[in-house]
Amino acid sequence: MTNSKKKLLACVIGDPIAHSLSPKIHSFLLEKYNIFGTYIAIQVGKEDLKKCVQHLIDSDFAGFNVTLPHKEEIFKICDFKSKTANLTGAVNTVIITADKKLFGHNSDAEGFLNNLKNSAPEFDLKNKNSFVIGAGGAARALIYALIKSGVKKVVITNRNENRALELIKNFADFAKKNNCHLEFLSQKDFEKNLSNCDLLVNSTSLGMQGQQALEIDLNNLQKSAVVYDIVYKPLMTDLLNRSQNRGNKIITGIGMLIEQALVGFEAWFKQKPEIDSALIKQAIIWSQNK
Repeated sequence: MTNSKKKLLACVIGDPIAHSLSPKIHSFLLEKYNIFGTYIAIQVGKEDLKKCVQHLIDSDFAGFNVTLPHKEEIFKICDFKSKTANLTGAVNTVIITADKKLFGHNSDAEGFLNNLKNSAPEFDLKNKNSFVIGAGGAARALIYALIKSGVKKVVITNRNENRALELIKNFADFAKKNNCHLEFLSQKDFEKNLSNCDLLVNSTSLGMQGQQALEIDLNNLQKSAVVYDIVYKPLMTDLLNRSQNRGNKIITGIGMLIEQALVGFEAWFKQKPEIDSALIKQAIIWSQNK
């Protein structure tokens, strides 16, 4: 007797994609909950993005995750978006509806905050100064989360100044409404002002396995500051190692990856998953594998 039950399909798209642990996390959860489904990784360049998305729609995928560098481009092609996606201007989770429409959401913001709360429960964002490296799709989600959480100031540095200034312009009204000051600084001035930093976040892929190193002078960073790197492979980036060695509290990116994955998993596979110690332990092992 053959199994006539339809297999549920989902994936993650990005470029590069070989580093992604999302297939392992989703496969772990599919097995845990005994769900007839598959989650794969697909490498796709910018020029093939729309063609790839159409292929996923035509192949009856339930949805997909989006990683760099496509989060802002996918935002543009979604038919509907959540409030969070609209405010951030970036999408990392897409649900393909029954009538073949794309619903875009951004779960990076909640994943970022949940991981921060779990890793540093004593750290209160209210009235703090946050310093963010990067101005891409991930940065948009983190900055939205920081403003929403009541930070006093968000200072941004980015190699492309115009991109950072555009981000600041997009968030201007939301920041004003939440009494948050947004500011761009060159890397040199950013480093000088780290003495005023309560939370330092790397939102870029710099420092990731196979990518360029993140070069930043931490000499002025106060010892009480928390340092958070969203990169999860390697688990301990150069930024985190240097910060830990000088006495700063550090937060790795693996928790954020798991937290943001739960949103898509529930939408595509119709099961609300829970994070348990077995998944966290396994994810840490995966992040340390070459």
